Amino acid sequence: MSTTSSSKSPNEIIIEGLTRAGKPFRPSDWVDRMCSTYASFGTDKKLRYSPYLKPRVVNGVRCLAVDLKLRDVNPNGFAQLMHFAEENQLNVLDAAGNSIPTPN
Repeated sequence: MSTTSSSKSPNEIIIEGLTRAGKPFRPSDWVDRMCSTYASFGTDKKLRYSPYLKPRVVNGVRCLAVDLKLRDVNPNGFAQLMHFAEENQLNVLDAAGNSIPTPN
């Protein structure tokens, strides 16, 4: 799936699959792994991603869209995601596509 800066919600941030040095982050399936960590099984026994984390492709780069409501709904989960982004020096973008410091 593809998205552009203009279709991003002002209530989300994007964790890019690029480091701040511009290198692709590995493993390449990191977005799927993060989404599955917060997924649950529905009554139909199908795996459903959390509404707060969505895989995205922005400018050809695999990214993770994080709804900022996660900070209120699951503060520890949000903190873990931000720690992951910071620890791995991943670029974080605001709704306008600007690089921002990793939120707390």
